[in-house]
Amino acid sequence: MAKEKIQFLRHQRERLLTLKDTLLDSMRGVGRDSLRSRAEGSEASAFGMHQADAGSDAYDRDFSLSLLSQEQDSLYEIDQALKRIENGTYGLCEMCGKTIPQIRLEALPFARYTIECQSELERRGRSQRVRQPVSSLFGLVDEEGNEVEEEESADNKE
Repeated sequence: MAKEKIQFLRHQRERLLTLKDTLLDSMRGVGRDSLRSRAEGSEASAFGMHQADAGSDAYDRDFSLSLLSQEQDSLYEIDQALKRIENGTYGLCEMCGKTIPQIRLEALPFARYTIECQSELERRGRSQRVRQPVSSLFGLVDEEGNEVEEEESADNKE
């Protein structure tokens, strides 16, 4: 049994390292493409660029930055999983301490939680993201929580 666990940990470590290399290569490519398009855009005259093209370029840059941010988060999770392998805590749920099933770790090698605990965290997250009721169109309220009459105060100033 211990031999199987050691082999599984070695296999998972290799998978995590491969995934990390793939992510780093992808991040370099996205970063390079983003820098290239920014450099090309700076060479072009702002007056010569069509407004829709400028909007598309801005969208592409924002999308690339969002993708890099997500990949950075994944890279962090991979690094944390590698640390857990080194510390001997890989495969243990960080919430309840139970063993995370191997099938889950094979599907998501950097899983931190059992499915049950992950579901609980997601449920809590959804309940904490409940929006506050809108009490004013522009969010203008006085100290007592009453809406401020913007039009009246503007009329009184004239």
